[in-house]
Amino acid sequence: MRQGWRWFGPEAPVTLDDVRQTGATNIVSSLHQVPIGRAWTEKEVRERQALIETTPGDRSPLVWSVVESIPIPDAVKRKGGEAKAEIEAWIASLEAVAACGIPIVCYNFMPVVDWTRTELDFVTPTGATAMRFDHERFAAFDLFILERPDAAQHYSSEDRERARIVFEAMTDDEIADITRIITSALPGSTTEPLTIPAFREKLVAYSGIDAARLRRHLIEFLEAVTPAAEARGVKLTLHPDDPPRSLFGLPRIASTADDYAALFDAVPSAANGMCYCTGSLGVRAENDLPAIARRFASRIHFAHLRATTREGDGRTFHESAHLEGDVDMVAVLSELVAEDRRRSPEDTIVFRSDHGHRMLDDLDKVVTPGYPAIGRMRGLAELRGILHALGAPPN
Repeated sequence: MRQGWRWFGPEAPVTLDDVRQTGATNIVSSLHQVPIGRAWTEKEVRERQALIETTPGDRSPLVWSVVESIPIPDAVKRKGGEAKAEIEAWIASLEAVAACGIPIVCYNFMPVVDWTRTELDFVTPTGATAMRFDHERFAAFDLFILERPDAAQHYSSEDRERARIVFEAMTDDEIADITRIITSALPGSTTEPLTIPAFREKLVAYSGIDAARLRRHLIEFLEAVTPAAEARGVKLTLHPDDPPRSLFGLPRIASTADDYAALFDAVPSAANGMCYCTGSLGVRAENDLPAIARRFASRIHFAHLRATTREGDGRTFHESAHLEGDVDMVAVLSELVAEDRRRSPEDTIVFRSDHGHRMLDDLDKVVTPGYPAIGRMRGLAELRGILHALGAPPN
């Protein structure tokens, strides 16, 4: 298995030398500066690749092996195969990536919001901070800040009352903070957070789109792009929903094993794969993570390894240290190692320590939410220890 590290580019607080010092060898990156929907050019991809892979004589080499991600425009999620221009631009980006020999592309199909949290710096018992999703605070935002017209029907009377109490206790700064966190765009994106009116308009655009229709749109997208990926030797890896359940009444279609099975049955190409994210899938108690890894082993080309701790009834959760929380990381890695051993050296699984606590002197630095250097380095070291114990030290 190959040790990956998500790097947000030359302006990011974590440098390539920082990455080298963690022991990671495979870079996971994207052209975050390119507006969503505009086709990447081969020249742009090669420039970023040269920045990553042109190694000074006294430095350890790095390779850009995963694109995370080529964002899928909103029009594709809403209109499926009818969004022909947007799909053609996405294929052009894929072709630029393939021309540069980058073999894996990660993407997601979450409507309106990507990964969603209500707190970015929840203080843990060690004094480190973690990202957290608080169901009551989320409901307070949905019902009383966003004021989504049909929000009440998605919450029980008890949920609504608890959300009201939470909202009434919020200060103006807390309201502004949760609004910024939830409406922010993808990490590393240059897109500004949405305003509340713009957020409402985005939700209205999905009126009438249920899970079946959104799944059909994803299948239409895959039917269009998978032949291009297969012809060029690129593996597409779909990231799970985060959290893996409906938010704002929007459908989610990559939350369970059955969700993935439906997509693999509809588009059986070997190029149609999975980004196996233990943190996202692990939030649902019914998701058996080792079983999912075993069932879809041949489809897993990229793995996000992190842990979460479910609180109370499980709807609230926070990011855990990598060997804590509700994820049996040893069992998970046992399955991934077994699959990796069946593969050729050029087809081994790339994994990265996903997210990480903000700790030590990262607490005093500007960091990309979820991606501080030290917390992720701790996670990578712990994962590397498991792999050594399993007799499969990472490349």
